[in-house]
Amino acid sequence: MRNEEQVLKQILDFARYDDNIRAVVLNGSRVNPNIQHDIFCDYDVIYFVRDLEQYVLDTSWISSFGELVIMQFNRDIESEDSFVYLMQFADGVRIDLSFEKMKMILSSLEDSLTIVLLDKDQCIPPIPDPNESSYITKKPDQNEYDLMVNEFWWVSTYVAKSLWRGEPVTAKYLFEVIMRDCVNRMVAWYIAMQHDWQVNAGKMGKKFGKLLPADLWQELLSTYPGIGEDEIWQALINSGKLMRKMSIPVAENLGYTYHYQEDELVKVYLQQVMNLPKDAQSFD
Repeated sequence: MRNEEQVLKQILDFARYDDNIRAVVLNGSRVNPNIQHDIFCDYDVIYFVRDLEQYVLDTSWISSFGELVIMQFNRDIESEDSFVYLMQFADGVRIDLSFEKMKMILSSLEDSLTIVLLDKDQCIPPIPDPNESSYITKKPDQNEYDLMVNEFWWVSTYVAKSLWRGEPVTAKYLFEVIMRDCVNRMVAWYIAMQHDWQVNAGKMGKKFGKLLPADLWQELLSTYPGIGEDEIWQALINSGKLMRKMSIPVAENLGYTYHYQEDELVKVYLQQVMNLPKDAQSFD
């Protein structure tokens, strides 16, 4: 596997020998001073260029970076100013290589995790040392908080209904996709609250294990069920307890209202569905 020095040399050599590329920056995890790099850290690179289209019309240049395993080409159909090649190479190196027009430089530098690798024309202004300020978990307003908590309790009734009907795949989808997003957002807010709203709680929960107290981390893990009906029911109950344990302090910290009645009524409803015979003809 190529080391960081080798990969960065390839990235810079390619740019130096291509007159169309005028500047290069590196951002993301590779420049984050607060994380420990491992062999799977991506190289998030931006080439600022005069002409974009030459890298689409002829993609033979990709082979100069290594042997591809798989690649994605992403371009916003509404934008003519940038696109990105996401490239996984056979030796384990992953490079997300963006091409952007020169006019995008200032907006791209708004990412606080950025360092300049090359500036042929001295067109990039001085920037601060890389830091996580762009990624600090933001406080929700009351409306965002309310919508998220309501979504959690609302979808929990769908999970219960699916379990009663004997539809575990549907129940798992509702729980692990929709409700999981609600739980993870609340966990992130709770972590941020514990750090005076000055921390990056991480995307997709990657920092939860390090930032949560050990007991809450174990409670979070207990919300990940298998496919069995009893397992999903137990995870559903556990997630409600955890959501309650985190939502109320977050509301108090922000001076918001927590809707206790909604919480209690849904909890009773879920218990009723869980105890409902499979052949029931009414909810009584």
